[in-house]
Amino acid sequence: MSKQKIIVKKQKKGQDYGAAKTFISAAVILFLMLMLTGLLTYFIPGGEFDPETMIFTKSQTRGIPIVTWIGAPILVLFSDSGALVIAIIIFLLIIGGAIHVLKETGLIEGVILAIVKRFANNENLLLAMLIFVFMTLGAFVGVFEEVVPLVPLILILARRMGWDDVTGLGVSVLATGLGFAAAVTNPFTIGVAQQLAGLVIFSGALLRFFVFISVYGVLFFFLKGHIKRNRTERIDAKIQDTSHVPASAYKFFVSLMLLMVVVVGLTPFISFLRDITLPIIGLIFLIAGIGVGKIVNGSGKWVTKQFFQGAKEMSPAIILILLATGIKHVLIEGQILGTILYGISNQLQNKSPLFALFMTFLAVMGLNFFIGSGSAKAFILMPILMPLMDLLGIGRQLGILAFQFGDGFSNILYPTNAVLLIALGLSRISYVKWLKFILPLQVVLFVLAMFWLAIAYRFGYGL
Repeated sequence: MSKQKIIVKKQKKGQDYGAAKTFISAAVILFLMLMLTGLLTYFIPGGEFDPETMIFTKSQTRGIPIVTWIGAPILVLFSDSGALVIAIIIFLLIIGGAIHVLKETGLIEGVILAIVKRFANNENLLLAMLIFVFMTLGAFVGVFEEVVPLVPLILILARRMGWDDVTGLGVSVLATGLGFAAAVTNPFTIGVAQQLAGLVIFSGALLRFFVFISVYGVLFFFLKGHIKRNRTERIDAKIQDTSHVPASAYKFFVSLMLLMVVVVGLTPFISFLRDITLPIIGLIFLIAGIGVGKIVNGSGKWVTKQFFQGAKEMSPAIILILLATGIKHVLIEGQILGTILYGISNQLQNKSPLFALFMTFLAVMGLNFFIGSGSAKAFILMPILMPLMDLLGIGRQLGILAFQFGDGFSNILYPTNAVLLIALGLSRISYVKWLKFILPLQVVLFVLAMFWLAIAYRFGYGL
């Protein structure tokens, strides 16, 4: 066996070990959280809370059987949200398979090599551009889950630039998540919340634009400092030869990626697209993987083999998603969500306006641990928060700003967020390592959010 093959084999073993370690640590954390949620159903009385009349009706039972806790990751597939979970799983399998085919053809390496050569002597510009593009997708279009297919590409680009995998996630998933939090016209948080609150859609955008700029600056300097402290060897010289990839394969791939951008861009403006965006993206990547594979290799058998290998490598992320959604299932089955919301509404009444505003931000951030969807939280919380904002004289626009911050900034922190779990699996970074990286930034973002809420309150934002 040649020396090069031995090195590749050792690298593969190291990657497999890292992936297994990442999966086990995340699975253990989620399982413990699942058990803790089950225990809470015995200590927190269940019930239903009607926010319109502020009436809380207690349940006659308390606690759910332990078999429901343990079986929740499977039982969730047969619940009301089961169809969505299954759709996400199928989407991930398709994306995993398609990306693997594209990588094995050498096309992705070729695209990355071109970018590396273009920005070899100006990595700060590349860093600024990547952060801006991904943050813009989150802030203006409401993209978050849809960036998953791009994560492997950005990770390869980061390695070629001499950046570590954490930086790769930083300029992609992290940037998108923070853009989602510092939203200007995000239709899934701002749009839905303002519609439920009876406000003009996307009104008050000027202040949110300045919030976006401030978060962008914080993230850029945070990642720039991280790169300086954790630079790795730039390995563009070790990229495999991609001269065998025909130009037609690149044209085919780029055309489909442009189509995907158009679909994502139209989603906020065409209502029926919102429910089928992920399936469409999955279909586009499936066509890209099969098409490029056939153009480069020509063998349907080879394409099929590579596709199923990629889908197989995505399976650990699916287990983590089932564990995370299982936590929400136990929360709903135990009927303790209504109790929690009732407690929050009681705590917010008769408080000073600014304190109530800060408490709203914290309450939404806490609830985001269990319910990741911004739109779902808007439907649950707006009927509670908006009357309270009116009562306290804060104004509904400012209440939505607090909701926006609470919903978004913790998306890239909690291990119950499916997008974060998938990204960590793709990068082979453990959740513990990610937590160490993200906590200092979270502290800065927490202070920044409080600052903007106080400024907005001081100048009567939305009144």
